[in-house]
Amino acid sequence: MFRFYNGRVCTMTQGAAVTADEVWVDGDKIAYVGPARADKPRFDREIDLDGDLLLPGFKNAHAHAGMTFVRSLADDMPLQEWLFDRIFPLEARLTPEDVYAFTRLAILEYLTSGITAGLDMYFFREAIAQAGADMGFRTVLCGGGGKAELLEEEYHKYNAFHPLVSYQLGTHSEYTSSIEELRDLGALAKKLKAPVFAHNAETEKEVRECVERHGVTPTVLFEQLGHYDYGGGGFHCVHFTPEDTEIFRRRALWVVTNPGSNAKLASGVAPVEDYRAQGIGIAIGTDGPSSNNALDFFREMYLTTVLQKLKTGNASACPAGAVLQMATVGGARCMGLSDCDTIAPGKQADLVVIDLKRPSMQPVHAPVENLVYSGAKDIVRMTMIAGKVRYEDGAFFVGADAETIRREAAARTRALIER
Repeated sequence: MFRFYNGRVCTMTQGAAVTADEVWVDGDKIAYVGPARADKPRFDREIDLDGDLLLPGFKNAHAHAGMTFVRSLADDMPLQEWLFDRIFPLEARLTPEDVYAFTRLAILEYLTSGITAGLDMYFFREAIAQAGADMGFRTVLCGGGGKAELLEEEYHKYNAFHPLVSYQLGTHSEYTSSIEELRDLGALAKKLKAPVFAHNAETEKEVRECVERHGVTPTVLFEQLGHYDYGGGGFHCVHFTPEDTEIFRRRALWVVTNPGSNAKLASGVAPVEDYRAQGIGIAIGTDGPSSNNALDFFREMYLTTVLQKLKTGNASACPAGAVLQMATVGGARCMGLSDCDTIAPGKQADLVVIDLKRPSMQPVHAPVENLVYSGAKDIVRMTMIAGKVRYEDGAFFVGADAETIRREAAARTRALIER
């Protein structure tokens, strides 16, 4: 058992309120949250927070982790040119072994950013799942389209693959899928009573060309085909019409905003504050490490709030507490990880310790505001997943040597580009 004491706790059960409670972890679950007690059990380790902040781990609700191999290889280009001229040709050369190595590198970066789970849409999903299982990282796979028979097989396989691995139905996008595939995906969603996710309205061009092909926006098309009968959501959601927004509100769908990627690719700024005002659930994602290029949740939280202030002309828009809610609770619930959303008895022990003694966190007038507005990766003291410490004070505990992971990814990147 672990005991976290003598610090600050943001459980996210009552918004972003900060308390002085203790937190006990037994196995992979939270066992106790509350004031210090005289009747303490015997602990394997007692961690003196020394005033630091304990909170639920961040959930990266949209990523292509295996794209670490193209980080900074195809920059300063618009989305469609970047994707079709540079990224897709390189991805055609990938092997499962490549994706395994590149995903392991991404997981190291995730851990340094306090990220305890990722919703990952990429090729060779068994390699992604195995990387997560081997390194103790909570991984939610998202189907990338194709034949419904394959998606159904993956759905059953990966939802029983490993305790840290699960699967959500999905397709990459309307523009990379045939209408037959999209129709079959809707039928599969109804059969499995499962949510569906996809890239949606990332660019104006994407929406315009969908309307030219089908007479409706991607959101309306997905709605008509039954993708949303049991929930789900969209990645990006930058260029919604009022009808699209109403569908998301009425269906209780999730918007996964990706401000870093959208800004870098000049795709636009999603109207997150408008979605929030209408009660639409919001989560945050980094997107891939080529379109972002960092897998850094502190940067994503900062961009989420400041871009909304700029877009709305309102400095009070998208406050820090709301952003932290999106990054923790919102991401968990979007990804189907309802047992990982808050710090409460019976929940999974997916936790992060924030060092409030770092210069950027001083003085501690308001820990949550400090975290969102001035936080960076150097303030992550510890990342715990399912009750196991995976990162602490610069050291990784992931079942493999971090330098070996880095060297293998570098070697495979060189070989891939030279193929």
